[in-house]
Amino acid sequence: MDADPTDLYGLTRPELRSLVEGWGLSPIHADTLWSLLYQGLACSADQLAGLPARVRAHLSAQTRIGCLPVVAGTDSGDGFTRKYLLGLADGERIETVLMRFTGRVTACVSSQVGCAMGCVFCATGQMGYRRNLAPAEIVAQVVHVARALGPLCGTRQLRNVVFMGMGEPLHNYDAVMKAVEILRDPNGLCLGAGRITVSTVGVVPGIRRMADEASPVHLAVSLHAATQDERAALVPVARKWPLDELIDACHHYCSKLGRRIFFEWTLIEGKNDSADHAHAVGALVLGLPAQVNLIPLNPTPGYEGSPSRSDAARRFQRILAEDYGLPSTMRQRRGIDIAAGCGQLAASP
Repeated sequence: MDADPTDLYGLTRPELRSLVEGWGLSPIHADTLWSLLYQGLACSADQLAGLPARVRAHLSAQTRIGCLPVVAGTDSGDGFTRKYLLGLADGERIETVLMRFTGRVTACVSSQVGCAMGCVFCATGQMGYRRNLAPAEIVAQVVHVARALGPLCGTRQLRNVVFMGMGEPLHNYDAVMKAVEILRDPNGLCLGAGRITVSTVGVVPGIRRMADEASPVHLAVSLHAATQDERAALVPVARKWPLDELIDACHHYCSKLGRRIFFEWTLIEGKNDSADHAHAVGALVLGLPAQVNLIPLNPTPGYEGSPSRSDAARRFQRILAEDYGLPSTMRQRRGIDIAAGCGQLAASP
């Protein structure tokens, strides 16, 4: 049986050079190919005209450019958000979101088809876990967003990538970190480590591994509750990695890397938005160099909760700042009307 073709998006630049050298060709062709893929944003063999015919022949026979077909694209009424439903080779689908802000664009990418973490208010968690994405399938999402911006501005305007789409990134650790390496290559998309954020629901071994391997990207931890019982009710994986173990891992991360950590808190009316909850958060993360990102709950079909009222949200934020000196931001809502917001992605048109 013939081997499946190598997906070029899944190769780091050194791996691509080794592949080309293995064909008995000069590594200079690998550098040209890399530039065509990530600066020229080539998506087919027809767009590789800068390479000699013999190189293109090897590429055609043994590799592919794994561009993901658009099953559906939906624009939000806010004018700043576009959600893509992208097809995978095995028939599965994932969602990727392009979000525009002043002078920049953020790509929100998926790391899995579905998710095994089961957070009760998350549409991806409600659909269950299908499989991990390969590094090439992750990189292809970012390239897709850059290409959607246009060949002249895509690699300039695309400044941030957040692993906050479908799936738990630290449940697919190796693939995510290899994709990060590819995205950061200075001769490619050249995304700075400070522009990439990996969000986890609390996979403790992954947090510790990021610390021990000195991962250069930002870490965001979805907290949502400040007691073990309340957190386990919202985030079932807390039964496997209890809150005290999670916070200990966060201390390890911050002390090892000397870096700030971000905590995400979905504000749910009557569930986790009281003054007592705000005080509990402040006490829990005391001593950590941290920032809290407050996210009003976004609607999903499988959860009946409501977002906190604006007065409750402001009170929560005020307590964090005044009583604990803890900085926080209120997440700008993007694409809620097209189910493109935090917790809403579910591989549906």
